[in-house]
Amino acid sequence: MYGESVRPKGVTLDRQAHELRIDWGGAHISIFPLDVLREACPCVVCRGGHERMGQEHDPDVIELKPARAYQVQDVQMIGNYAIQFWWDDGHNSGIYAWEYLYRICPCPDCQAKRRSQR
Repeated sequence: MYGESVRPKGVTLDRQAHELRIDWGGAHISIFPLDVLREACPCVVCRGGHERMGQEHDPDVIELKPARAYQVQDVQMIGNYAIQFWWDDGHNSGIYAWEYLYRICPCPDCQAKRRSQR
């Protein structure tokens, strides 16, 4: 699906389970723990400055252990291409493009595929 227009079939924020579920269609579902998503924020501040923004995102960022637990205060769709979170630490500048989320999918199949491509 890389290189194509990546768009989910369904998106569910489950506050009780503390996760974001994205149904990509074709039986592919990504389940992102919210704490991990906060740590994987793609914004310029979290990425380490403007000079790093053109670089490819590290798909293994999803395997990092979060520094703490985070809560989502609000979430909004950004056009047809992304989702944006308002976190309880006051951070809200990360725009998570669907392609980015697809690339860092934490499902076992996607993790194995990334490892085999190293």
